[in-house]
Amino acid sequence: MTTHTWDRVPAIVSFPNPSKYTESYGFAGTSGLVHLEGQYLIPAGKASKTLFLFMHPTTTLQLLPMPTSLAAAGLHVLCAASRYPKNDAGLIMENVAVDMGAWIRDAREKRGYEKVVLVGWSGGGSLSLFYQAQAEHPTITATPAGDPIDLAAAKLLPADGIIFIAAHLSRAQTLTEWIDPSVLDEADPDRRDRELDIYAAGCPNAPPFTPDFIARFRAAQIARNRKITAWCQDWLETLRKRGGSEIERAFVVHRTMCDVRWIDPTVDPNGRKPNWCFLGDPRTVNVAPVGLARYSSLRSWLSQWSYDLSNANGPKNAALVKRVPVLQIENLMDDAVPRTHNPIIRAALATPDKEYVGIEGANHYYRDQPDLLRHCIAAVLDWSRRKNLLAG
Repeated sequence: MTTHTWDRVPAIVSFPNPSKYTESYGFAGTSGLVHLEGQYLIPAGKASKTLFLFMHPTTTLQLLPMPTSLAAAGLHVLCAASRYPKNDAGLIMENVAVDMGAWIRDAREKRGYEKVVLVGWSGGGSLSLFYQAQAEHPTITATPAGDPIDLAAAKLLPADGIIFIAAHLSRAQTLTEWIDPSVLDEADPDRRDRELDIYAAGCPNAPPFTPDFIARFRAAQIARNRKITAWCQDWLETLRKRGGSEIERAFVVHRTMCDVRWIDPTVDPNGRKPNWCFLGDPRTVNVAPVGLARYSSLRSWLSQWSYDLSNANGPKNAALVKRVPVLQIENLMDDAVPRTHNPIIRAALATPDKEYVGIEGANHYYRDQPDLLRHCIAAVLDWSRRKNLLAG
């Protein structure tokens, strides 16, 4: 495989912000415009009419090994941020779809790219499916909170292909599988159900967990998600009835990295090591200030984290993706994405042009795994050539 030198080229896309309230802090939230920042990774002296676009709802991906390796392999890459970079407290998934559409339109109409391939890494996987489903067949006219957002009027341009890699079902479904079901009082995380408190020394249930206990644990996780969802809906209705200046409310979600998988490697086994998750020791991450969904707003919870209401549901959107080829790459020792997720996406995809690659031994970020990363890059190049996606 030829190795190319490449350059980082900063990019900004701006457009009017129709929001009636501020969702992000500082100038970006009050300028009257949505400002999106990204980085193009461009191989030196190598022109291309195809762009490989990485985008995640809340983080930035320009330092990940895969996009930089694709640029070194001679591909044009864009690592694009949404309007919520590194802060998902107010994130609205429908707005993120609009943001992805703005990047794609800019790439096609201003930068001359003829083909765009979405590379959906981790949380970007379900985002890519959500975007493409609405680009092919737009149906959404409101957020789960009832705020108007017309994705048909947004005229989202469809991508030409999707790479679904190291990706999970959705942020909402993944959070639900990780949220601590022992919490009895959202305002007081010290009040917990002892039998479900699997990280506590005195918990009567310990690895290896029984199927009956796991079923009870999972049901309690879904119940907690639904309890928070109902609370958000009730408060939004209360604020609307008041008719005052308070139209949104922020809150904390405690203990959100608790999964039987982390401490029992016999549950959905994939070779991962026990007592570990992609963020470190799960017992520490469960209570850390940077935990998944730790800070939220009422609207953001309904759009981003609600098990029942979020529109960014991976399987449902996969069933609407019918017009483009999809390459699904699963890292088979992933310490973030459960092994149960990829088969569900694979079964749900409606497109007849879908392929699957499993990389044995690969972790979520290919940390200390350069040979497995090269395997991944080779698979992307081979698929892209065969699908005639490498224009120019």
